[in-house]
Amino acid sequence: MLRLAADWRAMGELPRGRGEPVMVLPGLFNSDRANAVLRRHLRRLGYHVEGWGLGRNLGQRAIGADGERLFDRIEAMAERRGAPVALVGISLGGLMARIAAQRLPGRVARVVTISSPFAGPPDATRVWRAYQALSGARIDDPEVRALVEEAGRPLGVPTTAIWSASDGLVGGPICRGEGCDAVQVRSSHIWVQFNPDVLRAVAMALAA
Repeated sequence: MLRLAADWRAMGELPRGRGEPVMVLPGLFNSDRANAVLRRHLRRLGYHVEGWGLGRNLGQRAIGADGERLFDRIEAMAERRGAPVALVGISLGGLMARIAAQRLPGRVARVVTISSPFAGPPDATRVWRAYQALSGARIDDPEVRALVEEAGRPLGVPTTAIWSASDGLVGGPICRGEGCDAVQVRSSHIWVQFNPDVLRAVAMALAA
């Protein structure tokens, strides 16, 4: 947080957007409140930014059989803004962003993932037990496995994967994959969205 405060003014000089729509998806058990600084950063750079608006991220409940609420929100945002939406997802939110890009052709402009373990099995992290406890799902559930496999397939839109070798909870090799522009930063997993290097990397990815 001290680094963020020290770097905040300088980060305002990063490449700017021109009102393009961006939706930020939170990590496991987090809500839009956890990403307030990231959204403020991108708004300052000229993007039209919204949170996902679905409360805490409890996994596939947001995209499963209960109405595919996340997909509906992305489609509605694209319709309102008259342009496809860039998705920025932290951890589990990144997997959801990639699945949305697979299922909503023409509605997603690009995907930026932050510490998102989309390129490996669910049990290849140190958070799978927390995922089971908080989501009510099991990682050996065929539906969960199918969603992770879907998230790991190459996308048809520009994709940036921001990852860290010092993450501590998910390994770097499963946070990047085929067809991604991989950007390495030095960061822990917890509160990665407050890291100035990550905020810079997101801005550069959106402006590419």
